[in-house]
Amino acid sequence: MSEIYRIFGSEMSPYSVKARSYFRYKQIPHEWLLRNGEQLEEYKKYARLPIVPTVATPEDEGLQDSTPIMEAMEEKFPGPSIYPDDPDLRFLSQLLEEFGDEWGNKWMFHYRWKREVDQVATAKRLVAEMMPGATEEQMAPMVNQVQERMSGRIGVVGSNETTSPVIERSFKEGIGLLEEHLAHRPYLFGGRPSFGDFGLAAQINAASTDPTAGGILRESAPLVSAWHERMLDPSAEGAFEPAEVICESLEPFLNGPVRHFLTWSAANAEAIAQGSEEMQTEVDGQPWVQSVGGPQKYHAKSLKELRRKFGSVPDSPALTNLLDRTGCLRWLSEA
Repeated sequence: MSEIYRIFGSEMSPYSVKARSYFRYKQIPHEWLLRNGEQLEEYKKYARLPIVPTVATPEDEGLQDSTPIMEAMEEKFPGPSIYPDDPDLRFLSQLLEEFGDEWGNKWMFHYRWKREVDQVATAKRLVAEMMPGATEEQMAPMVNQVQERMSGRIGVVGSNETTSPVIERSFKEGIGLLEEHLAHRPYLFGGRPSFGDFGLAAQINAASTDPTAGGILRESAPLVSAWHERMLDPSAEGAFEPAEVICESLEPFLNGPVRHFLTWSAANAEAIAQGSEEMQTEVDGQPWVQSVGGPQKYHAKSLKELRRKFGSVPDSPALTNLLDRTGCLRWLSEA
């Protein structure tokens, strides 16, 4: 039996790149396979859902969804651990991983499909990956189809005329706060990558490859840019830092974008629980209105899981006070 894991993914998918970065860091033997026509039949054998990444294990089983993939692999390959020993930091790392998957993805998807310049650039790259060796003339019809279909799906992440300014302000504020936090360390929690690094860096890296978001990152956030590039093939450069040091530096980011994410996530979960077709809330004092359904149901489950993880943290006044000061505690404490 081969001991090699096979990762079916896409260079354009932040979740695929996230999983690949994890396998690289853990030095787990693996093969990276683009999900295109050449690999499609084998991919279908392991994919219960039409998503990437999909991992084929040496036992010939299929794993999907980047977070459960990493959690399953961490049990089999515990070293080097992506979890800080400190329970407070472990939870904050899990919180930032979830933030990256859910709110960081809003940043990336909005910028990728909001403006025509980004739509065209992204559609061309996607089609080139799906049709290796094809000429521009051969790809043109598919490029138009991808651009039309994906730009029409921008509302799936909650991007619309009302929410666009909120998303863009959150992105710019977020990378500014991360720039300050990363001024003193190579990774979010110190000298080595954590669970949170993988989730957030992958989304920002994907955004960096698109014209508009990439330009913002290159012009205003050189340390963030170096970090997300480092996370493509990360390595340990030191130890995780003490909780009091990390929490002090991370607090502004928790008080800004992470609080916005949890505010939205709680409102989304409540709307789904009530069977509403639309959710309305305020994010940082600005109106947020979007339809509810489809992926939003998954987001509600992820919030429930995040609350479960928070509930399992040993009693910690320091963590509770930090989350309370930053406006996050109320959303994590609700059942």
